[in-house]
Amino acid sequence: MGTFLIVLISAIILLGAGAGWLLFLSRRSQRLRTKFGPEYHRTLSEYGDRGKAERELARREERVQHLNIHPLSQAARERYQRTWHEEQARFVDDPQRAVIVADYLVLEVMNDRGYPMADFERRVEDISVYHPHLVQNYLAAREIISRQQRGEATTEDLRHALVHYRAVFDELLETEAVSR
Repeated sequence: MGTFLIVLISAIILLGAGAGWLLFLSRRSQRLRTKFGPEYHRTLSEYGDRGKAERELARREERVQHLNIHPLSQAARERYQRTWHEEQARFVDDPQRAVIVADYLVLEVMNDRGYPMADFERRVEDISVYHPHLVQNYLAAREIISRQQRGEATTEDLRHALVHYRAVFDELLETEAVSR
């Protein structure tokens, strides 16, 4: 009777621990899906494995927590808005320049807000933590810029790039503080 009871208690403990672990993983998955939205699905598609994708998203969260991301001052926000409107108005005369300047303004805003300016992929990962819905716009705009550099982008493509950059720009400009 003593051995049977020990085995039974051990089995119950193991089943409870397993159920607890599965509950933890399920809740983590739900939290990451909710927080990252479309970026969760993009990362899952990229990694091809839910566990790896979720570890990547958790790693991003951890890294960005240690950054000093902060809102822009009102003066900086107004200066950026003026510059954007001036450049957007120039699109009709020089669409290629307008898109290049839009890319540059997004980089400037990110830098002023405290995002590290490492490579493009790292910037995408970093903004995905607080702005997961912007990632698709940012990726689409950069893809059009790449096509433009190869001479493959039409004026309509450049207009789309400007619209994508505008979405990223507006969100980064207006976001409240998200610092530690």
